[in-house]
Amino acid sequence: MHKGWPRWTGVGLLTLCLLLASPVRAELPATVSEALRAAHIPENGVAVLVQPVDTGALLLSHNAALPMNPASVMKLVTTYAALDLLGPAYTWQTGAWGDAQTSGGTLQGNLYLKGSGDPRLAIEDISSLLRQLRVRGIKRIDGDIVLDRSAFQRENFDPAAFDNKPLRPYNVGPNALLLNFQSLRFTLQSDRVQPRVLLESPSEGLALDNRLKSVAGACGSDWKDRISLRLLTIGKQQRLEMSGTYAEQCNERALNLAPLSPDSHADGLIRTLWREQGGQLAGSIREGKTPAGAELLARHDSPPLADIIRDINKFSNNVMARQVFLSLSNETPATTDSARRRVGAWLDSRNLHFSELNLDNGSGLSRSERISGASLNRLLLDAWRHPLMPEFLASMPVAGVDGTMKKRLLDSPVTGRAHIKTGTLDGVKTAAGYVTANSGRRYTLVFLINDSRAQQGGPAIDALLNWVADLP
Repeated sequence: MHKGWPRWTGVGLLTLCLLLASPVRAELPATVSEALRAAHIPENGVAVLVQPVDTGALLLSHNAALPMNPASVMKLVTTYAALDLLGPAYTWQTGAWGDAQTSGGTLQGNLYLKGSGDPRLAIEDISSLLRQLRVRGIKRIDGDIVLDRSAFQRENFDPAAFDNKPLRPYNVGPNALLLNFQSLRFTLQSDRVQPRVLLESPSEGLALDNRLKSVAGACGSDWKDRISLRLLTIGKQQRLEMSGTYAEQCNERALNLAPLSPDSHADGLIRTLWREQGGQLAGSIREGKTPAGAELLARHDSPPLADIIRDINKFSNNVMARQVFLSLSNETPATTDSARRRVGAWLDSRNLHFSELNLDNGSGLSRSERISGASLNRLLLDAWRHPLMPEFLASMPVAGVDGTMKKRLLDSPVTGRAHIKTGTLDGVKTAAGYVTANSGRRYTLVFLINDSRAQQGGPAIDALLNWVADLP
């Protein structure tokens, strides 16, 4: 997508001229250069751009045209496209359909749960949908509960492919009927004899085998990596074996994991929630497609897209981003290729011709996604002029206040004055967004680091943020 020679027309030609004849500086501010040297990150491994939103003049441009891996900053492309193409009030519907009559509190056939790709269908939402059935007089389902995921095309997905951590929730694949992020929440509690493990998420048929061992000492940032899991199937029951160590000073911590397949996760969750509602099920829970003549019995509407993209950008939710990206497909069932084509056509329609752009899944959780600093900067400028700019801006973390920036830049010149999307992968550390300077003038900011020591680049990014905030 977007391969070949650039098509420099209109705004694109103006931007190229500005890049080639940048009137200001290509060298980095001294504080940024010093921070990069301290981290042993070469300047040829970074791209930096700063530009006021109200003029065409670049203030700072360094390696602007270099295609780089943006990590989660790529979510800005996906969420901006979604705002413009779908609209801030767009919602996803999850329906409960029946293929038979209800008599004496019994649905004399199958119940179909049909998804449309809701990125945030949480436990309470599923429970509410099932409660609607109970309120409408359905207590027993004589047939099966059928999971209709046909809104998204089934694609081969390996949750271990990205980083060989298939149980981490961020590695969950797209699903038109994604139930509670396909994840289970555990609470771990320190104890001198043996740590306690509490399964907070409802999951009928899943047994927990706690083999964790307590160890003395500090918790450490890698406490999750010291825990191993193994899923065993014994007859119709599944057993999750949790082993490894848990430090006494960890105290109580939450651990979210995705150990089950989509079918097993849905089975355990729906059975538990339906039983808690006082419901009975005679058949099984399986995948299938809703027949044409089925009757809509109940429906859940997602929060509007404007709320969804706040979750995606403020907390860098990869699974939700992938759901939204697939929802941009204009084919049925939705495909990744179709979503890529639609985003590409949308960019072209806005004269954002990014020849180097390589979209994989739209979340940034990818080794192959690429975009240049110049293209990201143009995207930010275009979004600033868009009528939906306030919704886009509000979706981004605020420095020192919330989201992924909550603990960064506290009590600094930029605290509360920058809306910044961050990204992190092995060998990648990035940031992009908007900063308000002392003068009250707003600037775009893009900082991309692709280097083996990228994880040490946080102070350099912070130095640039403070430098822009201090501009007169």
